[in-house]
Amino acid sequence: MKSYLFSPITLGGLTLNNRIIVAPMCQYSANDGLATDWHLMHLGQYAVSGPGLIITEAVGVEMKGRISPGCLSLCSDAQEDSLKRVVNFCNQFGNARMGIQLAHAGRKGSTDLPWLGGKPIPASDTRSWETEAPSALPYAANGWHTPKALDKLGMARIKKAFADAAIRADRIGFDLVELHAAHGYLLHQFLSPLSNQRTDEYGGSLENRMRFPLEVFDAVKAVWPKTKALGVRISATDWVASSSWDITEATTFTAALTTLGCDFIDVSSAGNAAEQEIKVGPGYQTGFAAEIRTKTGIATMAVGQITDPLQAETILATGQADMIAIARAMLNNPRWVWHAAEALNQEAAYAPQYMRSHKSLRGLPVPGNPPVAGQK
Repeated sequence: MKSYLFSPITLGGLTLNNRIIVAPMCQYSANDGLATDWHLMHLGQYAVSGPGLIITEAVGVEMKGRISPGCLSLCSDAQEDSLKRVVNFCNQFGNARMGIQLAHAGRKGSTDLPWLGGKPIPASDTRSWETEAPSALPYAANGWHTPKALDKLGMARIKKAFADAAIRADRIGFDLVELHAAHGYLLHQFLSPLSNQRTDEYGGSLENRMRFPLEVFDAVKAVWPKTKALGVRISATDWVASSSWDITEATTFTAALTTLGCDFIDVSSAGNAAEQEIKVGPGYQTGFAAEIRTKTGIATMAVGQITDPLQAETILATGQADMIAIARAMLNNPRWVWHAAEALNQEAAYAPQYMRSHKSLRGLPVPGNPPVAGQK
């Protein structure tokens, strides 16, 4: 019986074996922007477990673009080499395609590790750095840094940093780039009137607020191979009544990206305001993906409290999205893909070393070992 979840999909010049995506998940375990053995283990466990695509955590396109001192960056040869080691490892032992999420944290940067409180790092701390944003507006009160408002030179620097990081990502061997324009980070900050109160051509109207994110997309597209895939993660709404950034504006932005040649949209929400009021529940963001897909025709990823294989299959079968991105459920169960395959009576990719965990072999005698009790 056909399964939508386990059917292939083509994005740009890239074909995925199935539609299960390991979503970006910050690990806060880098060393001066360098990938470490933790990343080798973290991403490697998914590479041998059968997803169609693995997307890295948010990778800062410059050191000031990181969320925390423990976040990855891709702006030096050493950082490039450290990520290449991880990607080579995943490619050697797995068959998932590898994606990278390129990001700039903007005013939400220079924060501590979550298990150290996750709060903004005081300026007196040597680990801190000056944050930047469209406007000099802090994310929230209670210690958040007031960012420096970006001028045209600063914006040009960041735009080039995105393109340079994409060139490095291609050299590393990544198959896909996802630009992070969600969760209150820099590109989202330009899109939302809550964080963008500029009076020049980059602020005010939706057309103006979209301008810089679209310029960044264009800069990356110019250097990213057409044989690979390029997409964007967005927050489809701020979940703030006073903000105009909602599903309507997000759909307009997506339509503009589609015109520029965007291959997919990863549809999340929120993250740009402490006063957000999120209506959380199973699949609570899926409706946004469905509306964007219907109105623009672009391939969409649904993400957010999608935990059950039948739930994921239904989302795809009913045309609400084209792919399912899973994060916390993957953290809880790195073999989620194998279990989904069993639930849907499908086959998933197994590393040969793990084949004895396949349903057809579980409980059978291992050759050369005594028979399992009760079996002949």
